[in-house]
Amino acid sequence: MHTRFFKPPSQSFFLFGPRGTGKSTWLKHHYPNAFWIDLLEPQTFQLYSASPEKLRLFLDESPSTKEVVIDEVQRVPELLNVIHSLIEEKRGLVFIMTGSSSRKLKKHGVNLLGGRALLRHMPPFYASEIGKEFNLCNNLKTGMLPVVLDAKQPAEVLAAYAGIYLKEEVQAEGIVRNVGDFARFLETMSFSHGSLINATNISRECLIARKTVESYLQILDDLLLSFQIPVFRRKAKRNVVSHSKFYFFDAGVFSAIRPKGFMEVQTEIEGPALEGLVAQHLRAWTQANADTSFHFWRTTSKLEVDFIVSGPTTFLAIEVKNNSTVHPKDLYALKSFTEDYPQATPLLLYRGQKRYKENGVLCLPIDEFLSNIHPDKPINIYHEASS
Repeated sequence: MHTRFFKPPSQSFFLFGPRGTGKSTWLKHHYPNAFWIDLLEPQTFQLYSASPEKLRLFLDESPSTKEVVIDEVQRVPELLNVIHSLIEEKRGLVFIMTGSSSRKLKKHGVNLLGGRALLRHMPPFYASEIGKEFNLCNNLKTGMLPVVLDAKQPAEVLAAYAGIYLKEEVQAEGIVRNVGDFARFLETMSFSHGSLINATNISRECLIARKTVESYLQILDDLLLSFQIPVFRRKAKRNVVSHSKFYFFDAGVFSAIRPKGFMEVQTEIEGPALEGLVAQHLRAWTQANADTSFHFWRTTSKLEVDFIVSGPTTFLAIEVKNNSTVHPKDLYALKSFTEDYPQATPLLLYRGQKRYKENGVLCLPIDEFLSNIHPDKPINIYHEASS
């Protein structure tokens, strides 16, 4: 078991993350004596669905219990009313509630216990968590999901991953009427990975009504299968676009969903996968550092910087290139951004091995950058590059 960087709070908390990120494995290791409720187990699900108050009765019979783990809490949202009441009684109980979907919680108007439980996230592995096992070329294909990387046949597990969601989450829960339409929508969205969301174009490409596309996009977000990045517009000096950028939550999942055409060049998949791999690391870092935000920058004249990470002590403009060399034109958007925001540090991440500065922009090998991201440490330059 790889050591995860995640540090639990001392009070009750929600732990959200997609299936396969290792939430249950981590919790079983760190809370071996907890009262455990697995809502994926059919009998347990039926018991608490019929009578959520059973939780109180069981805990009354177990006064020595201090920690309660409820796995996949979104399957029985009514349990949160009981948990809320138990927390208010100040019994000294700590509730750890995992979830791989926020859909049912939203549907039932659940407010995550009104601040009585903190919200935490379990992302796929950071490159620094797997250390020397991280290989940029390999992980672009396999991604960073623990359930995949720990498997004997990772390619097979990855190929089945989207199918598991379609069967267990979408079909079994009756979220969509036509699973075939949703599967076609998933494939279509794989061509929008790392691109601006245009619901009209997506609707036309997958032959689904625009309103249905918008609802499917929300489902992807609710199932934690994707995320969107808003445009950076603070004190904007130029006109910027209004649409968000779309990413699947893991580079390997994107690669598995993306159809492989006979005429398709490998770089057409590799480039978006590379950008997505950087995006998922930066998103995980900003989720762990609540005072920071994650954006991209694109003007209506099509100047674009892939990622903007900003906070009280951080302001980075990051461009990702799937090339082993840096060309002067690669720096143009970064230079334009720093003209508008001179406080920002521009970084260009590329597939080469040399760290250096060119025209005031720090150029870094991507694998080096990713291997140094840690949720409890600032994203910094680590050491000064030669000019």
